[in-house]
Parts: sequence; structure tokens; C-alpha cells
Amino acid sequence: MTAPPVPSGERQRPSVGIGAVVLKRTAAGTAVLLIRRGKPPRMGEWSIPGGRQEWGETIRETAAREVLEETGITVANLRLLDVVDGMTRTAGTVTGHWTLVDFRADWSGGEPVAGDDAIDAKWVPVSELPNYGLWSETQRIIDAALALD
Repeated sequence: MTAPPVPSGERQRPSVGIGAVVLKRTAAGTAVLLIRRGKPPRMGEWSIPGGRQEWGETIRETAAREVLEETGITVANLRLLDVVDGMTRTAGTVTGHWTLVDFRADWSGGEPVAGDDAIDAKWVPVSELPNYGLWSETQRIIDAALALD
């Protein structure tokens, strides 16, 4: 997610990003839907699906749309998990500012197929998450989602 440029003379504001921890229960246990990011920030890293909120769209609509666009998965039972401040700094100056709203969701249908900003998408068993080098905030959000069950 790259923040849009701010027109000259206007005040900078954070961009709003929405993410979803999508869980699927199988006979083998619980799996989490992960995507490999195809664009900055964190390009090439594994994360939860998510993206920018569009004008006129609720945060729940954004979460469901982003999961579908990035993975082909439909979701149900969205529950708010947390709000995270994401900032990047260069030489002490804020160069990017995101307000990240994260949800927990249940798998409703479909099989993971990478699309939109994702270069890969798959179900990962909870026991294998440490192998994916997740950002500490992403892991914390996934842990919070798992604690709701």
C-alpha cells in the first residue's frame, strides 16, 4: 500500500487500510489465509489479505472485497479485532502513514487463487505460521483472531 501523493497546499492525512484474518476449520485443525504481497510496502512478504478503503465503502465491505480480489475467497461473520497505526519514517520524518483496521472472518467459500496485489495465496495451518516470517503486528493480529475461538 503506497499512500497517494498529497496535492500542494493540502494537509497530509493517513490512508485507511483494511485487513482480514480469515480462518478455516478442517479435520486437521485451523488454517489461516495468507497472501504474498506483490507491491510495497512489504513486497514479497507474507501477510493477511487487505487493502485500501474505497470512497463510499464501509470497512466491512472493504474487508470482504479485498479478500475476494486478492484470493478468490468469500467470507462471513466479520468481527473487529484491532486498529493499528502503520508509519514509515525516513531520517526521522514520517513518509507514510496508514490506519490499519483488522477483522477476523470465517471462510465462506472458494479456494485461494492469487489476484490483484497478491502474487500467492494459500491456507497455512496455524502450526506452520512461524515459518512465514510474518511482521510482528500481523502475527499479533492473527493471535488475537485465534483467541476469539
